[in-house]
Amino acid sequence: QVQLVESGGGLVQPGGSLRLSCAASGFAFSNYPMVWYRQAPGKERVQVAGISRSGGITNYADSVKGRFTISRDNTKNTLYLQMNSLKPEDTAVYYCRVYVSTTIYWGRGTQVTVSS
Repeated sequence: QVQLVESGGGLVQPGGSLRLSCAASGFAFSNYPMVWYRQAPGKERVQVAGISRSGGITNYADSVKGRFTISRDNTKNTLYLQMNSLKPEDTAVYYCRVYVSTTIYWGRGTQVTVSS
């Protein structure tokens, strides 16, 4: 079955960096675009960044453009999100998502807290 497992979250000071990972299994990872979402307390889940199957095309929410970088390693079935210059407003649970055969799959998320 499709599984997505996020990791790499934690507590970081403003201006710091984190690298999130999403380990995928149960489907042909290289055949599917992947997306990172986040959900802050009391707010809706929103898309942060997306990446094409090969990794050649990426897109970002305006709020993270220039600070976050999405990437993937199709040999390792892993999706990444490099987050730099973190701000308190980046505090959220971060999820990876894939759409496979008419079904949307989510990981359980990883908490990112940006605070001094």
